[in-house]
Amino acid sequence: MTQFSLLQRQIIESPPGVRLFVTGMAGTGKTTAGVERINHLLASGVPADSILLLTPQRTLQEPYLDLLESPERIAGGEVTSATVGGLARRMCDLFWSLASEQAGFKNPDQPPVFLTLETAQYFMAHLVRPLIEEKGYFDSVTISRNRLYSQILDNLNKAAIIGIPHTEIGSRLDSAWFGDPAQRRVYADAQECAALFREYCYEYNLLDFSLQLELFNTRLWRNERVRSYLTRSYRHLVYDNLEEDISCAHNIMREWLPEFDSALLLYDQAAGYRKFLGGDPASGLDLSRECDQVVELNESFVSSGNIIQLSNALHNAITREGEVGTGETEPALEFIMRHFHPEMLDEAVKKIQTLIENGAPPAEIVILAPYLSDSLRFSITHRLEAAGIPWRSNRPSRSLRDEPASKCLLTLSALAHPQWNIRPPKFDVTHALMFALHTDLVRAQLLTDIIYRQSDLRLSTFDNIKAEVQERITYSLGSRYATLQNWIETCRASMPMPLDFFLRRLFGEVLSQPGFGYHSNLDAVRIAASLVESVRKFRNAMEPMTNLNLTGLTGADQEPGTLREDLSGFPLGKEYIAMLQDGVIAAQYLESWRSENKDAVLVAPAYTFLMMNRPAAFQFWLDPGSDGWSQRVAQPLTHPYVLSREWDASPGRLWLDADEMALETEALARLVGGLLARCREKIFPALSDLGAAGFEQRGSLLRAFQKVLIEQ
Repeated sequence: MTQFSLLQRQIIESPPGVRLFVTGMAGTGKTTAGVERINHLLASGVPADSILLLTPQRTLQEPYLDLLESPERIAGGEVTSATVGGLARRMCDLFWSLASEQAGFKNPDQPPVFLTLETAQYFMAHLVRPLIEEKGYFDSVTISRNRLYSQILDNLNKAAIIGIPHTEIGSRLDSAWFGDPAQRRVYADAQECAALFREYCYEYNLLDFSLQLELFNTRLWRNERVRSYLTRSYRHLVYDNLEEDISCAHNIMREWLPEFDSALLLYDQAAGYRKFLGGDPASGLDLSRECDQVVELNESFVSSGNIIQLSNALHNAITREGEVGTGETEPALEFIMRHFHPEMLDEAVKKIQTLIENGAPPAEIVILAPYLSDSLRFSITHRLEAAGIPWRSNRPSRSLRDEPASKCLLTLSALAHPQWNIRPPKFDVTHALMFALHTDLVRAQLLTDIIYRQSDLRLSTFDNIKAEVQERITYSLGSRYATLQNWIETCRASMPMPLDFFLRRLFGEVLSQPGFGYHSNLDAVRIAASLVESVRKFRNAMEPMTNLNLTGLTGADQEPGTLREDLSGFPLGKEYIAMLQDGVIAAQYLESWRSENKDAVLVAPAYTFLMMNRPAAFQFWLDPGSDGWSQRVAQPLTHPYVLSREWDASPGRLWLDADEMALETEALARLVGGLLARCREKIFPALSDLGAAGFEQRGSLLRAFQKVLIEQ
């Protein structure tokens, strides 16, 4: 039986008609109280479908979903778990007829097509690519195409969040710019591309996140029928991590709160990790004025006294506010220092192995870095595997094309669909067979050299291989290969099916069976599930367009925004693979957060760990001397702080170096405080004299550590 503090008990059992605003640092039991509050409401006879659970990001709902999906839960009805963006999508779908014609859509009698981040990038790419290649747009920008497309979409999202017309994005960015005049042309190009994409959405009923949000905020929420539907449907609210939500969500809640029979709002002090995505802690805190009571939780159920002292000392060292005053922080802090970067990683893994041997569960250990590159991820996970340590990794923005498990599935898909005329190189086929058949690189390469010819896109049978070579490959591997090859040949001879159907069958009938690569690889299963969901959403977005002969595709010989009309036999599977080859940034899939092996060491970017909202006993901070802990990613087409509600857009206000420095200091203080609030016992900063690139590092976080150690 879980024990609750007196304040937690008061929150959980608060009477109907009370709207509570609960604030406190991470680890003080706010989410625990929120979960138990829903349990209390259900036990009190409140209909589940009258309860609305809101979070700014779906991944933050996991503790609640554990309750709602547990077999012990009281039967009857379902609690609605959503984000404000999810509510916007539902209302746009349900009340499309009320908004479509009034908003100016050209086909209001046709249903809307909802876009994911991936499908929005797909359409953006086909509109913008001709402008780049033929008219020289963004010629001074050196970032990859996928980042370019996503930043234009991000501009549209930010405009919808703060409620400015999308036509003012470029002028707002330009007015704050102080530097190279060539950047002004970049902002003008980004504005034109955003306007072109928005016009295209109106032309063909495409609803990306920004347009869903805009329709909901400016039209549907203002409609009496829509508002009445929402206020009648939901009588009780639990709104967790509201400091990470967007300002327009807070505006809606401000008007909606008086209509609820009860409301519990949970606010994490000193957070705001999603500010670069539009999160607005200041407007979230303003909601406390609309509540009947404000409760502050001060007792941490996670951090030890030494961790709290270290957190305070680091905060003061970073912000230069007050005395560092460390007290005794040494038990909470242990440095791992080596000269070269690989040596540092070796030592970190040895320390993890020692912790596990001494009884620490792998799930209580996390390895964090400001950014998790492919090379760093491989270097860490390879060492963990060699030491026999279970691990899991999460990088939400990593493209599906970069994951070996999805590359294997896509390569096999191309081999099973010769009509696509996608000819995988031998290198890809070798790695696909290595992964699918659960074998080593040498045997996979030997097998590929014999059975695959890129010219005819066909895999020959294992029986045709010479007997002595079969023995080298092994008959066990040959049996698995024969099963896969026969299955692919059967698919080639049958009627084509949608790619997501094909992937489900390939996974279920072959690759998940004993002996194959996905059978016991939970990380591969997670990636496969995300890939299938991505393909399904791509098909759902594209099929209505193909049925109307409106694909949104721009041929090389066409003007931007014009359409290819002849779509007979249009291969959506081939188009999806082409989209991934463009390197689109992956949308967020819950499978990547929920279906992973929890009893394993987590390897993740620091901000990803924060948005998991879970504690760990031991944290390893890699490369504290890196500037990545404090500096934001360069975004030449956008600016998350100029495109925010807090920005003073008055004439003459410029974004200067002083603003950037203040931002870096604030962001680093929030990041360090958030990580330490989620640490039970000890952190291990792991640094090398020379970083991964071979240069000495002297970032702000390392200087703060040095100041803390000097003051001890």
